[in-house]
Amino acid sequence: MEDPTLKPTNVKTKIPLDTLKKAYRLMCTAKSLTELYEANKEVTAKYVHATSRGHEAIQIAMGLQLLPQDFLSAYYRDDSMLLSIGLTPFDLMLQLLAKRTDIFSGGRTYYSHPSLRRDDMPQIPHQSSATGMQAIPTTGIAMGIQYKEKMALYPNFNGKNPVAVCSLGDASCTEGEVSEAFQMAVLRKLPILYLVQDNEWDISAHAKEIRAQDITEFAKGFSGLEVRTIDGTDFILSYNTVQECLNIIRDERRPMLIHAKVPLLNHHTSGVRKEWYRHDLEESAKKDPLPRLRNQLIIGGVDANEIKKIEEETAIYVEDQYRIALQEEDPTPEDLETHEFAPTEVTEEKGQRKPEGKQPTVMVDSALFAIRELMDKHPECLLYGQDVGARLGGVFREAATLAQQFGDHRVFNTPIQEAFIVGSTVGMSAVGLKPIVEVQFADYIWPGLNQLFTEVSRSCYLTNGKWPVSMILRVPIGAYGSGGPYHSSSVESVLANIRGIKIAYPSTGADLKGLMKAAYYDPNPVVMLEHKGLYWSKIKGTEEAKTIEPDEEYIIPFGKARMVLEANEELISQGKTLSIITYGMGVYWAKEAAKKFEGQIEIVDLRTIMPLDEEAIFASARKHSKVIVLTEEPVLNGFAQGIASRISENCFQSLDAPVKVIGSKNLPAIPLNSILEKTMLPNPEKVEQAIAELLAY
Repeated sequence: MEDPTLKPTNVKTKIPLDTLKKAYRLMCTAKSLTELYEANKEVTAKYVHATSRGHEAIQIAMGLQLLPQDFLSAYYRDDSMLLSIGLTPFDLMLQLLAKRTDIFSGGRTYYSHPSLRRDDMPQIPHQSSATGMQAIPTTGIAMGIQYKEKMALYPNFNGKNPVAVCSLGDASCTEGEVSEAFQMAVLRKLPILYLVQDNEWDISAHAKEIRAQDITEFAKGFSGLEVRTIDGTDFILSYNTVQECLNIIRDERRPMLIHAKVPLLNHHTSGVRKEWYRHDLEESAKKDPLPRLRNQLIIGGVDANEIKKIEEETAIYVEDQYRIALQEEDPTPEDLETHEFAPTEVTEEKGQRKPEGKQPTVMVDSALFAIRELMDKHPECLLYGQDVGARLGGVFREAATLAQQFGDHRVFNTPIQEAFIVGSTVGMSAVGLKPIVEVQFADYIWPGLNQLFTEVSRSCYLTNGKWPVSMILRVPIGAYGSGGPYHSSSVESVLANIRGIKIAYPSTGADLKGLMKAAYYDPNPVVMLEHKGLYWSKIKGTEEAKTIEPDEEYIIPFGKARMVLEANEELISQGKTLSIITYGMGVYWAKEAAKKFEGQIEIVDLRTIMPLDEEAIFASARKHSKVIVLTEEPVLNGFAQGIASRISENCFQSLDAPVKVIGSKNLPAIPLNSILEKTMLPNPEKVEQAIAELLAY
């Protein structure tokens, strides 16, 4: 009688024979995919792709054991893993061929770049192509899972607690952001399994050239990250190792890592052919996991004819799926602009901006009060970043008292890891949380831009709207009090060139609170630029940044500018006025300068940079025919020049003079010395001079 289970001597538990047969069918399916793509490369290689050939055993061992409550980061070589969670070759081929019906992205991104939101399968947020970048978002998922468990926001999974699984190539682990992820995983004891597939190749660079040690050795530097090093071509060993690690993580809620050594039996990608550079193809072929599993089935008593039947059936199945996929429709031009952002319900100003009986509040407290109200109302809201915890409450005290009120599980410090701070919000959002995070100064946002650009901003668009990233990134910005070259920069032009994020830049406490509320209820990523020189209204002329605190219901929609100052109608009719389009500190430079030109100046405060209130900008330009765009940034190649260009293009027939742009000197950094700082920045006197020149034009 056929033995229903196999128990090799090097594993602890028996695996049902049906499971081994299923694994073999999946392995044959994956092999057939690779062979079909190669045989039809004139069609299939139109769009670059990679396959899992050689990696199948460990991938299938993982995919077969994941549950719908789990989260998976499956990477661009993981098509075997995707098949094993229940997706079909047809599903994968739709992405290979960039078809409109591609379930992941609607034809927008590469093969095996999945995103999945189904109740019966593991959840897969957006997966990018940037190697190693997935480690931080997936670790953010684990951090979100931990938080929801502490807050009792999860249902009972009957002991099968959710796990985050992050698939990585060994070569990608040399990326610094992978180390940031490992650091946080062990620091906070997060329920995550890192699966590192090591084929010893990084495109054409071999392991001997690119790493001082493999991931098993490297991981020893992260105390608390337990590692299993295995032969990833042995399905039985792989299955049992995965099972052991998943059980430990589900029970003990701590991170683990599997280092699976595998061969790469196919090309790096369809565009980088293995025969161009590989010297080890013959040796690698000896490690093929498929004949190894076939032999294990034979030893277990499976008839050779049954095995052959599985091989033939899968080849026919894959061919049939390919023929059907070829007939699917391509995207239409009309599909291009869908899902740039998820819809927001905040479309109009609501609540009381100036409640009676209140004294003006400094701008920094307006933000604090807004977040306090949000956290009090929404248990899924949490705040983290450098120094925001109980000891300090932020370097500007912008989070003062929040940790004491809500606990250090909701308001907590992170290491100096801007990439993690930004990128982890992808995972936190994916599990249904709303993270508010902080980067201490705009000057230090640069390490986080990789995550902001690659992971955060593109998630909604490249998942066809399935996974918008709902987060708020607070960034103190601008020059104030001789902060010097690393605490004074303006970065809005760079941020404005990252599509898929919204950007606010309020100039008053009331606007900051109203926009913070709008940002919270917006399902998209929002960057809040908060000028530190306006936080306390200590700079002469900025007193009006301090405002009556709006009520709890007050909210301002993005893309609605504020009229700061209006010109005299009679002077408008005489052509003696001009408009100043500005934001942030520019509002106060403009107001001070306007005092010398009573009734002649209109000031429009943009309040948000993305979306931009073009209607208000163009209406003001057409009304006055002369326009100054005022910014704190250097002028050349900047956001303000972009506004000026739009005005020139759309309002040309109404203009009586060239659009004037005023900003800082075009230098690499703001000097520390106060005289040099003042010389570099705009000020009311410089604006006053420009107004006089433009009015006389």
